[in-house]
Amino acid sequence: MYGLTVRWSLAQAPDGAEDALREYVTGTSLARFSAMDGLCFKTWRMRAGEWFEGIYVWQDAAGRDAFAEQFSATGSDNPGSQLIGSGPALIETFEVVAVAEGLAGFSKGPGPGSL
Repeated sequence: MYGLTVRWSLAQAPDGAEDALREYVTGTSLARFSAMDGLCFKTWRMRAGEWFEGIYVWQDAAGRDAFAEQFSATGSDNPGSQLIGSGPALIETFEVVAVAEGLAGFSKGPGPGSL
């Protein structure tokens, strides 16, 4: 598997950006990525006031690389960048060495901050 990290700084984000990001992810983005061909999974992570990021894991390098290239070209114009007020601070590819599923199972859907 092949990964991609896209991270934005929230240091200069407008007030309410974290809530707006949660709403966008759970209301729009979650459905889009749940149906994306070649994507194994995506995780959205956030530390309020510090950073917001998407972690993408792709079935193959070609799918990851095509998405990364397209995202790099338009990253400053995407909805997350618009809500944060700036483009990504980091776009980084990586190799996924392994994924373990614990006894609690793999959940999908909104996290606790979105309930």
